[in-house]
Amino acid sequence: MESGDIIDKPTIAYNTYGRLNENLDNVIFVCHALTANSDAKDWWSGLFGKGNVFDSDKYFIICPNNLGSPYGSSSPQQINPKTGERYGMDFPFFTIRDTAKLHLKLLDYLGISKIKLLIGGSCGGNICQEMAFDLQDQVENMALLCCSAVESAWVIAVHESQRIVLKTDKTLYEKNEKAGQSGLKACRAVALPTYRTHHSFKTSQKENDLSKLDDFKASSYIDYQGNKFVDRFDAHCYCKLLSTLDTHNIGRGRGSIENALSKIKINTVVIGLDTDMLIPTTEQKFLAEYLPNASYAEIKTVYGHDAFLIETDAIRAQIFEKIKL
Repeated sequence: MESGDIIDKPTIAYNTYGRLNENLDNVIFVCHALTANSDAKDWWSGLFGKGNVFDSDKYFIICPNNLGSPYGSSSPQQINPKTGERYGMDFPFFTIRDTAKLHLKLLDYLGISKIKLLIGGSCGGNICQEMAFDLQDQVENMALLCCSAVESAWVIAVHESQRIVLKTDKTLYEKNEKAGQSGLKACRAVALPTYRTHHSFKTSQKENDLSKLDDFKASSYIDYQGNKFVDRFDAHCYCKLLSTLDTHNIGRGRGSIENALSKIKINTVVIGLDTDMLIPTTEQKFLAEYLPNASYAEIKTVYGHDAFLIETDAIRAQIFEKIKL
């Protein structure tokens, strides 16, 4: 890894859909967001189906699980061979670039050297950029959604707020699956409003009872989402992944951000979401400006950052308009 640390014989979980053709050139490679998993059909179902972006009758679709994730790839959940116990917070430091390199090793393992479409949203878009820099003309098309060329000070501050909250849970440093669960719930509560918008909360969580003084819908919603997150994720993994996101910088060691982007000559559509307050459209416009063969598209939505998982009709339309699959 970039740090010099080593994960010996790393594991990577992945899902595939469809069949690889004889020319090995019908591959769509999907990079998932921070807390998703390798089953893209589960969380991006609106892009699957005949005639859709992810048409398994035409394409061989691959989605790997990210390094550090609790959904099957090497992560803090696994046993440290040096101690015989769970890694927990002792899992080695890793970067977005390390995750991209693990994905590239999967391609090597599968014997694939050509990608028809490389696509990812949010954290997945960051990973796509790193893969694209290494693969260059081995990738025909790329779609980047609600991501940036470098993690902004604003987003790093949001992550640090979550880490501070998480680390107040002293059980975080225990080496078991229940470690840090209270802090993890609080983390989700802190983060969730940044993924949505004022308008979306106003419409979905509005109170009709004018006399109400407590037990508000918005409060119940945040509490519910916190519990739901604890049930499906891992505190050690989440803490490490937040720090990994902060490392994203396509220009690191490459002269400058602009110089690094200029090397990625892949036909690209960069999609922004007009109400995204976590990674606003200025970040996507920057990408589109400095990627030599990129076009910019913007989707109007009330859902903010999370819209890349919701507005699949609009996403499909922009991809088909800008990219000839």
